Amino acid sequence: MKVELFPFQKKAVDELRYNVANSLGAYQQTLIPQVVSFTAPTGSGKTIITLALIERIFNGEARYNDQPDAIFLWISDSPELNLQSKEKIDRQADKITLEQTVEISDDSFDEEMLEDGHVYFLNTQKLGKSSNLTKHSDTRNYTIWETLNNTIKNKSDRLYLIIDEAHRGMQVKDIFKATSIMQKFIKGSKNEIEPFPVIIGMSATIDRFNKLIGKTTATIRKVIVTTDEVRASGLLKDRIIVTYPEKKTINRDMAVLQAAVDAWKDKWDHWQQYCKEQHYAYVNPMLVVQVKNGTDHNNISDTNLDDCLQLIENRSGFQFKEGEVVHTFGQTADLKINGLKVQYIEPSRINDDKKIKVVFFKENLSTGWDAPRAETMVSFRRGVDATYIAQLLGRMIRTPLRMHINVDDTLNDVKLFLPYFDQITVQDVLKELHNSEGGNIPADVYGEEIGESNFTTLSIHPTSKKYTKRSRVKEADNQLSFFEAYKTTENNKETTKKTNDSLSKKNIFIQSNVVNETRDKRNKDSSAVNIPQNTEDNFDKEINREEVIKAINSMGLLTYNVRSTKINNYLTSLFKLVHLLTQSGIYPGAVDSVLNNVVEKIHNYIISIKSDGTYEYLADKARKFELSTQSFDVFGKKIQGGHDIGLYATTQADIDRQFNLAEKKLGDQGIGIAYGNKYYDENDPDSFKIHVILYALDEECRKNLFTYAENEFHKLDDQYRRYTLDKGEKFIKQYDRIVSDGDVVSKHSFRLPEAISISPDKSGKLYSDHLYVNDDGYVRVDLNSWEEKVIKEEERRPDFVCWLRNPPRKTWSLTIPYKLHGDEKPAYPDFLIIRRDEKSKFGYVVDILEPHNPSLDDNLGKAQGFAKYAQNNIQIGKVELIRQTKDKVKNNRFIRLNMAKSIIRDKVLHAVTLEELNHIFDEYGVFED
Repeated sequence: MKVELFPFQKKAVDELRYNVANSLGAYQQTLIPQVVSFTAPTGSGKTIITLALIERIFNGEARYNDQPDAIFLWISDSPELNLQSKEKIDRQADKITLEQTVEISDDSFDEEMLEDGHVYFLNTQKLGKSSNLTKHSDTRNYTIWETLNNTIKNKSDRLYLIIDEAHRGMQVKDIFKATSIMQKFIKGSKNEIEPFPVIIGMSATIDRFNKLIGKTTATIRKVIVTTDEVRASGLLKDRIIVTYPEKKTINRDMAVLQAAVDAWKDKWDHWQQYCKEQHYAYVNPMLVVQVKNGTDHNNISDTNLDDCLQLIENRSGFQFKEGEVVHTFGQTADLKINGLKVQYIEPSRINDDKKIKVVFFKENLSTGWDAPRAETMVSFRRGVDATYIAQLLGRMIRTPLRMHINVDDTLNDVKLFLPYFDQITVQDVLKELHNSEGGNIPADVYGEEIGESNFTTLSIHPTSKKYTKRSRVKEADNQLSFFEAYKTTENNKETTKKTNDSLSKKNIFIQSNVVNETRDKRNKDSSAVNIPQNTEDNFDKEINREEVIKAINSMGLLTYNVRSTKINNYLTSLFKLVHLLTQSGIYPGAVDSVLNNVVEKIHNYIISIKSDGTYEYLADKARKFELSTQSFDVFGKKIQGGHDIGLYATTQADIDRQFNLAEKKLGDQGIGIAYGNKYYDENDPDSFKIHVILYALDEECRKNLFTYAENEFHKLDDQYRRYTLDKGEKFIKQYDRIVSDGDVVSKHSFRLPEAISISPDKSGKLYSDHLYVNDDGYVRVDLNSWEEKVIKEEERRPDFVCWLRNPPRKTWSLTIPYKLHGDEKPAYPDFLIIRRDEKSKFGYVVDILEPHNPSLDDNLGKAQGFAKYAQNNIQIGKVELIRQTKDKVKNNRFIRLNMAKSIIRDKVLHAVTLEELNHIFDEYGVFED
């Protein structure tokens, strides 16, 4: 594949390959049809996973032989979906040629059987009784049913049916028709077609595919991708926010469109600045506008398209050029909207055209398109059911860069604006989404009224005038810091004035600034809260947040990723790591070094078997057919040899095949070729291949190789991790993914973003000394009594600077592993405290504080996890487990156990029971003065 699969996708491909191989083997033995049910949430990349499976079947791997003559029939209920899937193969599969993918045409397709080594695409709309494919004619000798049935009868040992089940958005009668046709492939149809031997069904929900297959005698194997797996990947946006207007809003269409344009332009500005600072190609997010159908035959839409486009231009500040605004209406001709030529475009081609900024559509975007750049949508439809919305959101939920954005959390959501919904109807939609589809949309879905956001953006850069005097930390020379892009200017004010004047003249709606007035009113109301007197003083005199963030991100502190399973073996992870170190210039000789080490291992092995006299015997077997019986068949089972098989000379193709299999067993990284380059013998050209084959077949050699890979992987990671800190977010994410895929518990460099998005606390106190604050320089945090008292104790310290609430399970959270009942678990200590430290080269030091109830059964595990963390992070300040005493003499004060002290750390690490930990607290615990 040309794209790197996410861990959950790799795992799904492995499971699919195993189940498909077993299904084919079972069919050959029993002749009972086999079904592999592949279920994955909306947006998880089912097509990409299936493409990777096809590549593996065609080309083989360490465990399974290649099957270059395999035949795949990919069937769906939509021509657009078929085209999209075919284009993904042509674009993303690097081991499948363009000639191997065939779209079955109504007019020209006429074959007795499907050809070996091809992937065919067919949709149910071509299989109706009136279709040319189902009839004989002067130009067609075989109907499509005859072609498929002949293939089933003659090529069942290599034939696979893929059902891309995507009925959402279809009319009921069309769903019934598509289901009826697809069931012919599963159950067979008298006098037409026998059941397909092996069927792979792709679906978003188990129930939907179960309904499709109905009552069948087929054996069913299941592969399920969970929403939690997809959430953790970063492939999808974190949040879906559905916004609706206040009841009193006048002219809802344009009021909500105005809010949508504001959200889109804000997203556009954030993406532009992010891409500039991180050196990515610009994302250019799109605004998608769903307009009403036209009730009049001569009227394209009952929505005033001219007014819409004028408002979008005026509100955003863009003056659109031809090609930047497009439509997908049934009328495929170009339109004139507000004086601009608006071209028609097929939905499947929208995302790849980076010029497109605005898309007008009616009803045809629910299937057949993928648009990660479409991050803001407004719908003027009055009646929108939950499944329709779910299908739309499934198209928009993927992240444009295929990763979670750490630097700016505002880029991790998609927004949908519904002018004809209110709080009650939106909640009904959200409830239905969760009941029917939402449980399979791996993102949090929220409904909110305009001006009542569920999320607050906090940053290290308060933007109120009194806080914008301080200089900003820049990512590189001649670049703006992130939030310098969002200062209010006179030009912005003038643009807003022109917008309002224009809208007034056009009489689009009476109160053009209703959204802004609502927001201003709420801001005014919120200003009445009791802001601490020291808010401004603390910011101006004490806290340079930009400097603090820069210091923390330069310290090289560790954080960890804790998984339940390991995705890659260490050999695969090692080669991924050395390739990245080489390409980045961090260690240019990394790949060559590892290849040379493995080459020498092969060479030393050959020397050893030559010296003990076994080489000639083994090499002779390698040149005989019997040795090929040590490979695995297509079902993943080792073929057992026998004395009655005999020994036959192999052909050059047999040796090459064994050599290629050996390469795959050794990681498929060119080890065999590297060995040949160094030890090629012109008098015996095949000898280097025989050497590699023998090494790969030796179980002890492979075991030693994987031990070397594990040790070298960790050595290189520990040695070069600190050099990744200044390489930018794209590189860091690549590095972190490689390390995470290699270990169940993996080490990473701890880095904090410049901005975070959180659910605002409605209660709690206001703090001006938190690391992240709102535009006015403070944040409301709801702390329990323990936590509040701990923070008060810290604030009294003379070297105290600021603090950070460390939330669980955020991508940027500080995570420390610990063991509970033998399993690795992630701990998220409550607070990071930043103190001034003149002796440190960073100017600051970070403490980790965890107020913790001593009655919980994870106390000893967490204490030992914190002790190991302190041991591995000598640059840390204090690492404290904190308890509240119940001694009236000590006035219920907090006792602290600091794991950064070696004598305490050693005793904690050697403790076996909770009682021992309690004694350590009694002996070494201290109270803050």
